Amino acid sequence: MNRNNGRANDQLRSVSMQRKFTSHAAGSVLIKTGDTHVLCTASIEDRVPFHIRNTNQGWVTGEYSLLPGSTIVRSTREATRGKQGGRTMEIQRLIGRSLRSCVDLTKIGERSIIVDCDVLQADGGTRCASITGGFLALMDAINHLVESGEIQENPIKYHVASVAVGLVQGEVVLDLDYSEDFGADVDMNFVGNEFGEFIEVQGTAENGAFSENHLKEMAAIAKAGIQSLIEEQKSALKSV
Repeated sequence: MNRNNGRANDQLRSVSMQRKFTSHAAGSVLIKTGDTHVLCTASIEDRVPFHIRNTNQGWVTGEYSLLPGSTIVRSTREATRGKQGGRTMEIQRLIGRSLRSCVDLTKIGERSIIVDCDVLQADGGTRCASITGGFLALMDAINHLVESGEIQENPIKYHVASVAVGLVQGEVVLDLDYSEDFGADVDMNFVGNEFGEFIEVQGTAENGAFSENHLKEMAAIAKAGIQSLIEEQKSALKSV
């Protein structure tokens, strides 16, 4: 199939990760994957959710928002509506689960790290970009705790990144933009680590069903894409 910008089926969009994008957050990253741009900031609070108080462990969670001008049709602020939508809550939980998986929570003390992911411009794959950029923001926040002497050792167990894969016009393609995602017969999101292991897989057939062979092909192409994104993360960590 002929993809936008002439990409091969197994090719990521152009990726950039700019650390220390804002001044006040303990960690901040502007991640761009093609025309999807997400600002990820990590903030530290000296408190934990009620269910883990007095357990001598910390917490990592995520929040997600589509800014009003991030889409062609203005996205209404959810605060204006008085409640978050189901899609937002689902994505927030995914971000939180993905980032908690890489942290030994017993080593950060009774404190929380909140990773806010605000979509500045959306062109597909916003939740995946949020996880990939959010990990870097989390890493910088953790490094801040280590460098300030608030914790004794780095509790990060591995890098985490995420990518979308789809079945479009009968072909498996990596890192779908919005137009590809809109027309996909199957849409899947993979979260994985640097050891080639999957942390979470979300997927559904939008039209009909898909075979086990297609699932294996999508998993393989996702694993390669995740490894490429993790290499981009490591390069970004060396750049500042």
